[in-house]
This record gives sequence, structure tokens and C-alpha cells, in this order.
Amino acid sequence: MEWLLEPFAVSFVQRALWGGILVSLICALAGTWVVLRGMAFLGDAMAHGMLPGVALASLLGGSLLIGAAASAGAMAFGVTVLGRSKRISRDTGIGLLFVGMLSLGVIIVSRSQSFAVDLTGFLFGDVLAVRDGDLVFLAVALGCAALVAVLGHRAFLALAFDARKAHTLGLRPRWAHGVLVGLVTLAIVASFHVVGTLLVFGLLIAPPAAAALWARRVPLIMLGAALLGALSTAAGLVISWHAGTAAGATIAAVAVGLFFASALATLAKSLLEKRAHS
Repeated sequence: MEWLLEPFAVSFVQRALWGGILVSLICALAGTWVVLRGMAFLGDAMAHGMLPGVALASLLGGSLLIGAAASAGAMAFGVTVLGRSKRISRDTGIGLLFVGMLSLGVIIVSRSQSFAVDLTGFLFGDVLAVRDGDLVFLAVALGCAALVAVLGHRAFLALAFDARKAHTLGLRPRWAHGVLVGLVTLAIVASFHVVGTLLVFGLLIAPPAAAALWARRVPLIMLGAALLGALSTAAGLVISWHAGTAAGATIAAVAVGLFFASALATLAKSLLEKRAHS
């Protein structure tokens, strides 16, 4: 037990734990819809599409958060506009924006004198450097995400399972999709400056995907995703502390590992049920 609790006796690890838990809650709200709607590629593109704004803000000495928000907003706008085109598929549009924004970001970062450091910080963040102000910001972002998730639940649910029915019910699927993209953008922008895009994307996809293997109702998937994300954060910090590995990457690896463990468990359960009925 002492081996498990030892890391959390240190204040910066405690803040990292709370930061990871808050990010897990935000990502559970947004990531559940990402998984249910098959929007993982969009989530990845949004996470990396922030690089130009972050790089430009860093180069000019401005706010990284404002730069990320501006870049993510431009990415979301581009995705929405190209998604309405009948000649270009949604995945093609997202892919083009993904490559274009990432390339532009790398070009901007390469103009600075600290290319490797800046890019590494963007991808992996530093969860162990979470400050009290970051926790307050994440708590506010969680409140905003929860409000959007509650108000948009009915429209998101109809959109996830039948966009045509959503239109018939007067739920405006295009508007709902735009708000959903905004929710994903909020989750990524609010969290990346604390934990990096790698950990954000890992917590956005892996815990909801693992929970969706066991639960059928959306609120239960969100609850399961939040619990698995929090567990990934705690376990990742413990492993990182004792193994001397990068904290953010370790948390992301644990989250992905829990998904595969969950997938194997559901497979074993299915095989046992088949044998029981045969």
C-alpha cells in the first residue's frame, strides 16, 4: 500500500492527479460522442490542428491558450464548411486540413531556436507541472462542457444513431454536429496546455471506447469513461514515479492498455456465453 501512496505525498503529484482527473471528466463528456459517432480521426486532427496557433503564439510571446483556441476554431470552421461539400467526403476534408495545419505549425516552429523542445512540449505536455490556476481553469472548462453536454444530449443522441431522424424531429443535425465539434474543441483546447495533445487524445478515445464495450446507455458510458480515465491517471502517475518514465505518456499508455484489457475481457465473456449455450 505504501508503494501506491508514496507518490501522492508530494504536492506536485497531487496537483497532477487532480489535473488528470479533471481532464478525464471533460474528455468523458466529449469523447463518448467521438466514439459513438466514429469521430476519432476528427479528434486526432483537432488535437494536432492547434499547432500553428500554439507555435505562432510561442514565437510572438503571446498566450498559448489563445493561440490554440484560434487555431482550433479555424480548424473546426474548416471541418464544418468542407463537411457540407457533396464532392469531397468528410474524411478527405479532415485529412487535408489535418496535414495542412500540422505542416504550417511545423514550419512556424522550425523558425524558432527551440524546435525540438517546443514540439515535444506540445505533444506530451508536462502533467507534473500543473499549477493551482490550471486546476481552476480546468474546473471552469468542465462546467462549460457539462452544460453543453446536458443541453445538447437529445440532439447528439439522435445525430449519433440516425441523422435523418434527427432532421425529421427538428433537431437540426448540422447545428448539432457543429456544437458537438465545438464540445470536442473545448475538451482539447482546455486540456492540451496542461497534459499535451498525446494525453488529451488518449483520454478522449480510450476510456469511452473501453466503457462502450460494457455499457449501452450514454450516461453509463460517460460514467465508465470518467472512472477509467481517473484510474489511468492514478496508475500512470504511480508507474511513472517508480519507473522514471514520462508521466503524460505513461498515463496515455495505461488508458490504451485498459481498453485492450476490456476488449479481451468482453471477448472472453462472449466465448464463455457461447460455450454455456452450446
